[in-house]
Amino acid sequence: MNLKALYSLSYGLYVISSKDGDRINGQIANTVFQISSEPPTIAVSINKQNMTNELIRKSGLFCVSILPEETPLSLIGQFGFKSGRDVDKFADVHYRTTPRGLPYLDEIALACIEAGVVQEADAGTHSVFIGEITAADVLKEGAPMTYAYYHQVKRGSTPPSAPTYVANNKEERRKGMDSYECSICGYEYIPADGDPENGIEPGTPFEKLPDDWTCPVCGAGKDAFEKIG
Repeated sequence: MNLKALYSLSYGLYVISSKDGDRINGQIANTVFQISSEPPTIAVSINKQNMTNELIRKSGLFCVSILPEETPLSLIGQFGFKSGRDVDKFADVHYRTTPRGLPYLDEIALACIEAGVVQEADAGTHSVFIGEITAADVLKEGAPMTYAYYHQVKRGSTPPSAPTYVANNKEERRKGMDSYECSICGYEYIPADGDPENGIEPGTPFEKLPDDWTCPVCGAGKDAFEKIG
């Protein structure tokens, strides 16, 4: 069975948030889709081990912030590679709340959608929450980030808890080039591409990176990277 067939499916990139009383949390997700138009319903897929799953189950509510192509990798790392049980993901992020008190990223997101859960389906490692839309707004114009753009242009990595996670063949990805992989999140620094988002020009060798350069996804230092040939 060749699971690479799944790479042909189309996905976006979103922050899914929820709450339990005064406690809020959010996470990166790529599986959000509209189910019906009357009533308007959407579905999200959330790993059962994630704190966001727990909050959605308790509150029966979730909110989707639709991310644009210019979303910095650091924000994706904040919501995708850290646990809400360890850090307050919204502590240093500007956000507002929906009519029912769910946080959304008002400064970066293109749109936000609030929904109340009407059905939950067990999908093995994940729960699929189907929600009827209770509020929605367009925040600004822009191109929504697709999962393909995230991987191919921004060269982002996928956490093992994501529904689309498939272990990659690193030798095939490198194609004979020396590259350096973050041992924390799996981000791969390719010297030929550099890190333009953080001022690192294409062609910059890893050894020439500033000492204070950090992984653009999870913030790990250079000592967390390993040469993978």
